[in-house]
Amino acid sequence: MSQHTTGSSPTVPGGRRRAGRGRAGLRAATAALAGLLAAGGLGTAAVPAAHAAPAPATAAAADNPYERGPDPTEDSIEAARGPYDVAETSVSSWVVSGFGGGTVYYPRETDDGTFGAVAVAPGYTASQSSMAWLGPRLASQGFVVFTIDTLTRLDQPASRGRQLLAALDYLTERSAVRNRIDASRLGVMGHSMGGGGTLEAAADRPSLQAAVPLAPWNLDKTWGELRVPTMIIGADGDSIAPVSSHSEPFYESLPGGLDRAYLELNNADHFTPNLPDTTLAKYSLSWLKRFIDNDTRYEQFLCPLPRPGWYIEEYRGTCPHLS
Repeated sequence: MSQHTTGSSPTVPGGRRRAGRGRAGLRAATAALAGLLAAGGLGTAAVPAAHAAPAPATAAAADNPYERGPDPTEDSIEAARGPYDVAETSVSSWVVSGFGGGTVYYPRETDDGTFGAVAVAPGYTASQSSMAWLGPRLASQGFVVFTIDTLTRLDQPASRGRQLLAALDYLTERSAVRNRIDASRLGVMGHSMGGGGTLEAAADRPSLQAAVPLAPWNLDKTWGELRVPTMIIGADGDSIAPVSSHSEPFYESLPGGLDRAYLELNNADHFTPNLPDTTLAKYSLSWLKRFIDNDTRYEQFLCPLPRPGWYIEEYRGTCPHLS
């Protein structure tokens, strides 16, 4: 396993609990992240699944009514599409409050009951399009996924955290797919400052079932108050949110009694989460399934802890899981 030394962190203004910090890194972060600017806007459409319709429920599913889809395999969690056909619909910023609209991806299947839901936030200066690949990929595995735009592209992590929660509230209370969602089974994801916002959202709403920050950036380094099972995914070559000053201290500060994991991607950089990545997808999917759906069929991919290799620089975590 690699070892990292603690380095100095960028100093972009923000932070829910520690607002009085330096501002020297704002220009550097702005320049480095400006490449994420992208145009959004997706209309309603169908996204085909890679496989046939879900297999009949297994005996284990009878014990857990939240299980969705056939028994998972290494191939199925690495696949670009899961067993569900997916539809998507755009949500205009004009019809929502507290965030900037986005795109909802959801299984077309109506016979399997409700699904857990996940809101996904982009990074600094980015739009929802930078995270769009995760929408159909996760939805085809049995989730309702909302990739959101933020109120402004310069919003800080604390604001992005509030916007993730506002998006979940919209999904479960007002959206056209609200009847497809189990409002007690919700999670959050996000990239960069959206990853920092994922930590903020989890701290502010402990009833969430899972959080997955991706290459997270936040001035607040301590998250001992979190009660939400959290998987932090960093990148070994990240020069914008270096793991030594972001992902690693975030993980180490999580409570010892919390289900937690730290995955450091090998040969990856800060922008790896913006493109389809099999390793990121398979472990984040397994984490969401395990804790949003309480689906212990996915425990096999998380415990024993994955070993370092070509795609994984380092993996730490709670094993066996506590909940």
